[in-house]
Amino acid sequence: MASKRILLVVLMFAVCALVGCGKPAKKAAGPAETEGKAPYVIGAIFSTTGPAAPLGVPEDMTVKMLEKKINDGGGIDGHPIEVEVYDDQGKPEEAKMACEKLLGSKDVVAIIGPTLSGTSLTITQMCQDAGMPLVSCAASVKIVEPVKPYVFKTAQTDSLAVTKLLDYLTAKGIKTVAFINDSNAFGQSGREQWGILSKAAGIKTVAEESFGTNDTNVTPQLTKIKAKNPGAVVCWGTNPGPAILAKDMRKLGMKQPLFMSHGVANKTFIELAQDAGEGVMFPAGKLLIADVIPDTDPRKEVLLAYAADFPAANEGRSADTFGGHAYDALMLVVDALTAVGPDKAKMRDHLEGVKDFKGISGVFNFSPTDHAGLTKDAFAFVEIKGGKWVPVEMK
Repeated sequence: MASKRILLVVLMFAVCALVGCGKPAKKAAGPAETEGKAPYVIGAIFSTTGPAAPLGVPEDMTVKMLEKKINDGGGIDGHPIEVEVYDDQGKPEEAKMACEKLLGSKDVVAIIGPTLSGTSLTITQMCQDAGMPLVSCAASVKIVEPVKPYVFKTAQTDSLAVTKLLDYLTAKGIKTVAFINDSNAFGQSGREQWGILSKAAGIKTVAEESFGTNDTNVTPQLTKIKAKNPGAVVCWGTNPGPAILAKDMRKLGMKQPLFMSHGVANKTFIELAQDAGEGVMFPAGKLLIADVIPDTDPRKEVLLAYAADFPAANEGRSADTFGGHAYDALMLVVDALTAVGPDKAKMRDHLEGVKDFKGISGVFNFSPTDHAGLTKDAFAFVEIKGGKWVPVEMK
């Protein structure tokens, strides 16, 4: 029954219409079928301004697109959904204040977001203590490990991204690596996972450096890395830092292959890095190459639909991996509401039992011990060529 329900929900979004974006709290008008029934209110916390806006804006656009489509289709059993969106500016203190407001509303049945690992980690215990289902859109494994019963996530976990990258490095015989990361929570978590998993894979880390999220020059760190002559450089962060690093690395004449994390899986990196982005490789969600993945891939239909619907609803803007995280978060909540209604405890139980949910980020299978729900098969491995992403053979 769950898989049929999920399929019906996914098929609702064959075509999406334009909805404006904004921060906080707005109502989307629904058709006559939704009149007279109380709305299901879902909170959302995204970084729609600040350094992480390239991630948070497509998330905001996505949920508003879906909100309108659901309400135009009659809502959930006649109940319209109402998504209250707050902008945390990428700041933990702002995320905390937004969460407090949402937890203080008797109408909010679940929260999706935040965008970033650091802001997500700020509110996980708050939601757990309040018995509020939270579906984060961020990547750090720490969001869901150890498991908190009310906390789930949709972005592919950093540990899986590291594993996918290590598979490629091992296949290519690369034995030494320099690792550099953003000093934010995402970068630090990636560095921790790299330290654990790279040793097990037999790859030696000859240099470790970091940069600040707002740094505009990483030449000093790269100069130290260049002196170590690694076989490759791995950068773990979200823009703009990784794009700055790519440019500075090429300015220094460094010829090593440059690998990134899934934190740069959007057009912003290509636009910021320009020519320096050519040849950069990284694990990424399959949305980036949806048109060329095999027809046998179980997610191809939903990926292609989102890739078409998002630009149709947003003045031609390309569908975005990070918007996909929000798509999955909202649709998981919608699936729970469709199945059990707005009882938070029942929604939590339903989420934990989700199986074979075909989302943008992967096929989700949650359990009492796994609230991330994905495997490394959620990733493709891609290279930037000619300003586009192309799949890379792992062998």
